[in-house]
Amino acid sequence: MATEDLPADKKMDSDRAREIIVEMAQAGVGGISFSAGEPFLYFNEIVALVKLCQRIGIYTRMVTNSFWAKTAASSDRRVSELKKNGLCQLRLSFSRWHQKHVNKDNVLNAARSCQKIGLTYFISFVTDFSKADDPYEQFLRKHGLTFFPEPIIYAGRAASFKRRQILTDYQANCCDMNPYLTPDLDMYACCDAGSHFPETNFFYLGNLKDNTIKQLFAKTETDRLHKLIRTMGITHIASYTGMRAREIITYNKCELCRKLFNSPETVTRLKAEIPQLTAWCR
Repeated sequence: MATEDLPADKKMDSDRAREIIVEMAQAGVGGISFSAGEPFLYFNEIVALVKLCQRIGIYTRMVTNSFWAKTAASSDRRVSELKKNGLCQLRLSFSRWHQKHVNKDNVLNAARSCQKIGLTYFISFVTDFSKADDPYEQFLRKHGLTFFPEPIIYAGRAASFKRRQILTDYQANCCDMNPYLTPDLDMYACCDAGSHFPETNFFYLGNLKDNTIKQLFAKTETDRLHKLIRTMGITHIASYTGMRAREIITYNKCELCRKLFNSPETVTRLKAEIPQLTAWCR
C-alpha cells in the first residue's frame, strides 16, 4: 500500500486506510502487502491495520529492511507483536546496497525471531548476479536462512547503477501484476509500475478519490494488453514487436516490461494491433 522513492512525510491517513481495506475485502482482495518505503516507521499504525486484515480474512505481508532488529531482544518484541496481531509473513530485504545502511546482523536477528516465534518469513536477496554478491549470499547460507534471489530493477534509486547484462532462458515471463496503492490513493495495475513508466503511465488505473476499488480493478481486468501480459507473457509480446531473441534474453522480466511499455510508440502500436498480437501464439 505504498510506493518507492516517496518523500519521508508521505503517509496515508490511518482512518482512510482502514476504510480502503474493508472496501478491498468487499471487492474480493485476498492479500495485502505493506511495503516501500519502510512500514516499521509507522509500526503501531501498521499493526492496527494488520489486525483489521486478520479480522476480515485478508492475508498480510510486511516488507522491511530490518533496521529495527538491532538486538535479538528488540527483534523478538517486534515480531511477537506482529504474530499476535495476525501478520502472515515477513519479507526481509537484503543486498549489498541495503547493507550499506543496515547491518547484516539485523536481518539475521529478524529471521531468527521469526523462526523462534513461528512467523513465516523469507529474505528477498536483491542481486545483479555478480561476484560482488558472493559474500552476501554466503552469509545467508552460513546461517541457514530462507532466501530467494531477485534481480535488481534498474529504476528509481537504482537507475544510476551500471547495468550488468545477463542471459536468461527464453521463458514466457507472464506476470500476475499485483496492483498497489500509494499514500496519495493512486492505484497502479502492477507493484513496480509507479516510477518506472514515466513516458506512458501505462499501468496507472486512477485515484480512489474519483473511483471505487471495484472500478479500478475492473480497468485492469478488462484491459486487453494487461490480460496478455498475464497470459501470453512479456517475452512473446516483445518478439511480436520485432525484438530479436538474442536481445530479449538479456533482460529480466521487469526490465523487459519497462522497455516495451514505457515506449509511447510501442504502446500505441500494440493497442492498435490487439487481434494480430493475440494470434501470435503456438
